[in-house]
Amino acid sequence: MSNTVLLWLMFIAAWLTLFFMKKEEIKRWFPVALAAVVTTTIIHDAGTALGLWATIQAIFPFNEMLPYYYGTMPVLTMWVFKFTYERFWIYMLANLVLDIGFNFFLLNYFLPIRGIFEFYIHPLYSLPITLGHAVILYIYQVWQDDALLNSKTIKNMNLQPSAAKPLLYDDKKQK
Repeated sequence: MSNTVLLWLMFIAAWLTLFFMKKEEIKRWFPVALAAVVTTTIIHDAGTALGLWATIQAIFPFNEMLPYYYGTMPVLTMWVFKFTYERFWIYMLANLVLDIGFNFFLLNYFLPIRGIFEFYIHPLYSLPITLGHAVILYIYQVWQDDALLNSKTIKNMNLQPSAAKPLLYDDKKQK
């Protein structure tokens, strides 16, 4: 299989698994998936600028980025949150297993052999980065849940702008 096909599969294949997730679950976990994309892009750019890794082969429109960050990463984030959210230690254990596979196999072995990516640091040094990223995403989701809870409370209170409120009439004047 060519590297181009492999890179496109890293982007597209994961999104197809969302057909197996309920619409409400996709809506619930999509904000944390977007947060994962943004923070992963920042981490990748910082690592590239610091010379920790380099993307050798990319596909359009992912210049200097792995399509993994925009395909597999956000979808995998949604699945992990679906099965482990509100159980922090299980969440961290799941992330530890996935991050070991990501750091030791994908980044350190598979992608460099294919000539797609060069990884200049030991995977043990990148593991705290990916685990810290998982903690940041978990904190974000806790904050997101609290924000959504507050918006539902406000909606239930039936707050409306003053222009939409009914006018108060004096009963004596209407008679």
